[in-house]
Amino acid sequence: MNAAVHPPTDLLVVGAGPVGLACALEATRAGLTHVVLEKGALLNTLVNWPFHVVFFSTPELLEIGGHPFVSAGPKPTRREGLDYYRKVAERERLDVRLGAPVTSLTKADGIFAAATPKGTFTARAAVVATGFFDTPNLLGVPGEDLPKVSHYYREPYAHTLTDVLVVGGKNSAVEAALDLHRHGARVTMAVRGPAFGTSVKYWLKPDVENRIREGSIRAFFDTTVARIDEGSVTLRGSAGTAEQPNDFVYALTGYRPDFPFLTASGVGITEGLEVVHDAGTMETGVPGLYVAGVVAAGRHIGRLFIENGRAHAARVVGHVLAQRGATGRPAVPVIRRFQDGD
Repeated sequence: MNAAVHPPTDLLVVGAGPVGLACALEATRAGLTHVVLEKGALLNTLVNWPFHVVFFSTPELLEIGGHPFVSAGPKPTRREGLDYYRKVAERERLDVRLGAPVTSLTKADGIFAAATPKGTFTARAAVVATGFFDTPNLLGVPGEDLPKVSHYYREPYAHTLTDVLVVGGKNSAVEAALDLHRHGARVTMAVRGPAFGTSVKYWLKPDVENRIREGSIRAFFDTTVARIDEGSVTLRGSAGTAEQPNDFVYALTGYRPDFPFLTASGVGITEGLEVVHDAGTMETGVPGLYVAGVVAAGRHIGRLFIENGRAHAARVVGHVLAQRGATGRPAVPVIRRFQDGD
């Protein structure tokens, strides 16, 4: 491991997703130095989304730093989002260090230290913008660690003519089930509740219900997974347990913030899995340590998205400036637009 200790910056950002990049952008425009630490790829969550996913928000609600987000359709695609945020990071010359997972974040003598395989990065303030997609809600059943089980859905083509179980009843599970069915997979759904979640998109709900009604997709409600074996799965419902033939399992039961990392960093977590912070400044109980984006929602991840999480960047940087007695930022932010050929 590289033991180098990097000189302190003004703001250390953990996570290079859209909100993490927005925090770095706000910092640099306010005259603060920064570094962004990302354990995976730039925009790692978007990179790992299903290939053909479309944002629920319109382009203007996804913009950061005043950079216009131009989309070919009314809702941007995953690829357009990846290109847009990458271009913003490049044009703003954000200091992003990839492949640098933060193994610990501590504070001593007013300085934060983030330990990574690339050395220890130090800063006078820090913001955790790690999202939630890297921590799936596990089923906790025998066989969940088999290679045929995944908590992330990408595309359907490897599953044509196979038996696939989709576990879950919200948007990601419904979208995956429909996509798999339309590309030749034999799809079964196991939904823990008595019906699909109320948050399922209005155009998806009748689609999946019609497929179930016509018998194209089998669905078991009030049902959980009892165990997973190489060639089958065992489902448990009100009538008992039943074994089903199975080749692949997509356990799309949701995700959660990395609570152990937050706790180890000194962030308070309530019994109800709420992240303790000041909603006006995003500061946690550790002075100078902030949360931004969906991680701030704790277990209520459906409350925050890019479109409202991006506003956290200005709150964080504004509070950092206020704590240092700064006179304030310009009333009108600088807007850098892409030039032809960029």
